[in-house]
Amino acid sequence: MRDEEPQEQPETDAERRRRRAQFLRERHEAQQLRDRVKPRRARAARMRQAMRMRTFRW
Repeated sequence: MRDEEPQEQPETDAERRRRRAQFLRERHEAQQLRDRVKPRRARAARMRQAMRMRTFRW
């Protein structure tokens, strides 16, 4: 387990949003890299996502 010291004050909403935005940017970048490295897997994932969207009922 990681030893993290508890913070004296809880993080603000702005800090949390900034960390989340950074995480989402890095995740998107990693996804693009995987798509370039394994185009067949990326195509299959797109097809699965399209099927999910077609079968989703609003």
